[in-house]
Amino acid sequence: MSIVTRSRRSLLILGITAATGLLAAACGSGSPGSSGMSGMDHGTMPASSSMPARDGMSGMDDMPTGDGLAAESAGFRFVPTTTSVPAGQGTSFTFRITGADGRPVTAFEPDQTKLMHFYLIRSDLAGFQHIHPTMAGDGTWTAPLAAATPGTYRAYASFITKDASGKPVPLVLSQGVTVPGTPETVPLPSPSTTAQADGYGLSLSSNRFMTGMRQDLTVTVSKDGKPVTDLQPYLDTYAHLTAFHEGDLAIAHLHPHGTAEGDHGGPELKFEVMLPKAGSWRVFLQFQTGGVLHTAAVTVTVG
Repeated sequence: MSIVTRSRRSLLILGITAATGLLAAACGSGSPGSSGMSGMDHGTMPASSSMPARDGMSGMDDMPTGDGLAAESAGFRFVPTTTSVPAGQGTSFTFRITGADGRPVTAFEPDQTKLMHFYLIRSDLAGFQHIHPTMAGDGTWTAPLAAATPGTYRAYASFITKDASGKPVPLVLSQGVTVPGTPETVPLPSPSTTAQADGYGLSLSSNRFMTGMRQDLTVTVSKDGKPVTDLQPYLDTYAHLTAFHEGDLAIAHLHPHGTAEGDHGGPELKFEVMLPKAGSWRVFLQFQTGGVLHTAAVTVTVG
């Protein structure tokens, strides 16, 4: 659950077929560390081409559809070269997106300034990573994973490509991944309206939402008890939120209001949330200051 003009601010169609989700990122050891790793666009945290925004929101028209739990949709398929990665060490995770003809897709459209967003999360909603892979000429994507602890995970590829008619197709597809070894399950933290990351405190205006209803969320960022006003643009916004549903690991993204202009974001960040399933969601929120990516996570309830 975790504590960025862009193409669409997606996945989240949170509920994802229609809407939006929340916070992002972290690698668990039952949890790894909470800060972004040097040289990588992903956050880790303890387990315990951009286009102009429309109507003050990012890319509403090109959001991925579905809940991210299918490996194939609209004739496109997420094809990892392996479904197992070693425990306790960084490694490269490679995959392709194939079309209806089975051939690798090599043409993608920017989504939040990136051609591909890759997510990894463990079944207990710990061990989350958000990475921006690179693609080789043959359509093979490589995501540099941080060390992962044993357990069952789900890997997601979020992207925008085009169909035969040239129409943009925003998708989020996923596959199960295993990290060998004996897992140490981390209990899901209780719902809260506060979260921390690298000395920063985040306060949510609410941690309870109604199923399928659009609701506003305000996140206030502080440090040492003082309002933070030096947030830097990250993926063309001041915060990127991703949410995962307890149990089935459905994924959702949240729409931020406004646009990022200069290194003076904060202290308040406003989002529109719509979560499609009842239950608990772990929300990951990523933001950047001084060139360092921070990730916070918080549990919210949908009823």
